[in-house]
Amino acid sequence: MQGPRPVVLSGPSGAGKSTLLKKLFKDYENIFGFSVSHTTRQPRPGEVNGKDYHFVTREEMQKEIDAGEFIEHAEFSGNMYGTSKGAVQAVQAQNQICVLDIDIQGVKNIKKTDLNPIYISVQPPSIDILEKRLRDRKTETEESLRNRLTAARVDLELSKEPGLFDLVIINDDLEKAYSELKEVLLEEIKKTQESRKS
Repeated sequence: MQGPRPVVLSGPSGAGKSTLLKKLFKDYENIFGFSVSHTTRQPRPGEVNGKDYHFVTREEMQKEIDAGEFIEHAEFSGNMYGTSKGAVQAVQAQNQICVLDIDIQGVKNIKKTDLNPIYISVQPPSIDILEKRLRDRKTETEESLRNRLTAARVDLELSKEPGLFDLVIINDDLEKAYSELKEVLLEEIKKTQESRKS
């Protein structure tokens, strides 16, 4: 795959990945692009097909997975999620650093591909703080909250595997976490900015 090295961002829901990415996208306008994931779940209010997700049927998605069109895919809470090769190439074609926000299963799957991204894990300071953040969102039922916390515990345990991530950010101070994120991406950011000038 041509273009700048992609970035794989992983970590449990509520760790602060979206907040960090919003800052990054704002500070480096047009340098980063999101690969738009596919999902079989229904759109939430305000979500736009092709922007937030590619909303597809289970049959459509399975067909593309079988055809080898996906870099990674996983099932979560009865729905399928995945990243297609086309979604990443679409971002790279714009000469942007492709950001993939994926779970730990996905990270392990990408390790088996030739994508060669920068692997970053964003983690909460503790499970208790994570639970508070998720509760404060008021978007979860008690059951989905439990599921997310269970998934988070597994996620944090698995992410301890040596060599799995190039950087682990403990997000207890947003500014500090953000500067760590920027620092690891600076080389790719500079390369992308340079290649635009030429």
